[in-house]
Amino acid sequence: MTGRTIKDTAEAWEVRGTRTPFQGKKTSVRTDDVVMPDGSVVTRDYQVHPGSVAVLALDDAGRVLVIRQYRHPVREKLWEIPAGLLDVPGENPLHAAQRELYEEAHVKAEDWRVLTDVYTTPGGCDEAVRIFLARNLSEAEGERFEVEDEEADMELERVPVADLVRGVLAGELHNNCLVVGVLSLVAAERGDGVESLRPAEAPWPARPFQA
Repeated sequence: MTGRTIKDTAEAWEVRGTRTPFQGKKTSVRTDDVVMPDGSVVTRDYQVHPGSVAVLALDDAGRVLVIRQYRHPVREKLWEIPAGLLDVPGENPLHAAQRELYEEAHVKAEDWRVLTDVYTTPGGCDEAVRIFLARNLSEAEGERFEVEDEEADMELERVPVADLVRGVLAGELHNNCLVVGVLSLVAAERGDGVESLRPAEAPWPARPFQA
């Protein structure tokens, strides 16, 4: 043991040039000419992403609310936790998470905490995801949100945490946010407890926002 603090730190290497060969509706592809420590310059292509939120919604029976949705890039229907994009720059991630829980599951929650923050694929995409833990669930008021496209075919279930852990470790569940969220919940429960988790509006340097 060296006593070194294991913590990610901000750092930005020099960029000599940048191009955007593709611009999509929500994301784009950027090519940067990056100066390496030895002075050489190499190109790095990556997806530019607005960021996302996800919600591990836990009911009073210890079950997690999960949805099943078709994901075309991997040609599979995946079990996932409710999630969505930060559609507006600087959007408060808690508000976005509450919106996604309502739209995808017609559920609201009284207790919100930050479960964990992750970069999904930092070698090729700058997407940052904040995963919330939501508890004290109840049905949302009003009409259900009108879904379309892949969401029109979604299925909704409530599954015990232990069953999800088993599925993750058996290689049967693959969605990044579900895997990270469920295992983080178990770690928190076995550690200092979920009451020790960060508050729902904790700072998020990867995607700064207005409280």
